Amino acid sequence: MTDVLRHGRASLAFGFLVQGVAFALLVTRIPAIQDRYGVSDALLPVFLAAVPILAGIGSVATERLVKRIPPSRVLRWSQPVVLLALLGVGVGRHMAGLAVALAVFGLAVGALDASMNMLGVSLQRAYRRSIMLSFHAAYSLGGIVGASLAWAGAHWDLALWVSYLPVVLVLMPAALAGSRWYVDGRDGPAAETRSRTREQIPARAPDPAEGAAVGLTWMLPLCLVMTVAYIGDSTVSNWSAKYLQDVLGSSEQTATVPYNVYMVTTLLGRTLGDVGVRRFGAVAVVRAGALVAAAGFAVVAAAPGAWAGMLGFTLLGLGLCVLVPQTFAAAGRRAAERGGPAASDAAIARLNVFNYVGFLVGSPLVGVLGDAWSYRGAMLVPMVLVLVTLVYAKSFAPEPDRYGGGHERPRTADVGRGSNGL
Repeated sequence: MTDVLRHGRASLAFGFLVQGVAFALLVTRIPAIQDRYGVSDALLPVFLAAVPILAGIGSVATERLVKRIPPSRVLRWSQPVVLLALLGVGVGRHMAGLAVALAVFGLAVGALDASMNMLGVSLQRAYRRSIMLSFHAAYSLGGIVGASLAWAGAHWDLALWVSYLPVVLVLMPAALAGSRWYVDGRDGPAAETRSRTREQIPARAPDPAEGAAVGLTWMLPLCLVMTVAYIGDSTVSNWSAKYLQDVLGSSEQTATVPYNVYMVTTLLGRTLGDVGVRRFGAVAVVRAGALVAAAGFAVVAAAPGAWAGMLGFTLLGLGLCVLVPQTFAAAGRRAAERGGPAASDAAIARLNVFNYVGFLVGSPLVGVLGDAWSYRGAMLVPMVLVLVTLVYAKSFAPEPDRYGGGHERPRTADVGRGSNGL
C-alpha cells in the first residue's frame, strides 16, 4: 500500500476524531448552553431540532458541491467552520447569536459528515478491504474525549468559552495541517497507485445511463437501516440517564455511567469490526450487530435494577456500532458499481440525510411512548425496529468479483491525493 494511501487514512481518521470531539462538546453541554442564553424548556427542542434539520440541508448541498470540487476540499474547510461555530456558541451572549452559531454548526456538520464518509468509502475501495469501521472508531474515541472535556468543564464550573477555546486552538490548525494528506477517489490520482492498479484490474467504463443519476429505489433499504441505527443511538444518548434514574432507581451519579459505557463499547466494537467484515463478510456482521442490539434493548426493558440496565446499554453499544459504517460502505460500493465514484459520492450524501432523520425521530418517539405507556415498553419499539435490519441484511452483500479482498473487489482503485490548494 502506498504512502499516499497510508497518510490519507491517518489524516481522515484524525478528521473523524476531531468531529467526534466537537459534537460531544456541544451536546454534552446543552444544560450550560441553556443557562447561558436563558433558553426555556419549551424553546430548547426547537434549537435542538434545528441542528439536524440544517445538517440534512448541508448534506444535500454537498451532493451538488462535490460535482464541482473534490470532497477533500469540502471537508478541509467545513471542519474549521464547525469548530468556529462551536466557539461561537461558547462566546455569544444573545439568543440571536446562539441561533446563528447553531445554524452555521448544523450546515457545516452536514457537509462535513457527508464529505468525510465519501473519502472513507473511496479509501476503502482503494485498500480493497474493510477499513470503514476504523474511521468511525476514531469518531467514537473523539466523542469520549469530548465528553470527558465537557465533564471537566462542568465539574470546575468553567465558562463555555473557556472550555471551547483551547480545543479549537489545538484542533483547528492540526486538522488543517492534516487535510493536505486527504485522498480523493476521483481527483488527481497518484500516478503510482493508478498505474499499478490499472495494470492489475482492467477498468470497466461506467454505463452513462447508470452514472447520470443515483436513484433512491435501490437505496431505500439502506436508508431505513441508517434511520433505525440512529433511532437506537439517540435513544441511548437522550434517555439512558433518565431511564436508569427514574425507572431503575439508580443514583444521579450512576445514571451518568451508561452513556460512557455505550461510547466505550462502541469504540471497541468499531475497532474490531473491520476484522469481522474481512473474515465473515458485511452481511454476517450486520445481522450479528442487529441481533446484539435487539438483545440490548430487551435487557434494558426487562432490567430489574441499574446494573442489569447497564449490561443492556453495553450490548447496545456493541450491536449498533457496526450498522452506520457498514451502511455507508454498502451505499458507496453499490452506487460506484452503477455509475462510478461520482455516483458513490451522491449516494453517500443522500444516505447521510437519514442519519439526521433517525436523530430527529428517536428522542421524541421514546418520550411520547414513555409518557403515554411506559418507558420499559418504549424500549421495545427501537428493539423491533432494529430487528427490521435483518430483513434487509442482503442489501449489504457485494456483487461477486467487484470489491475488496475475499469479500469486496474493486474494478479500479483510481484514488489519489486531494488537491493541496485552496
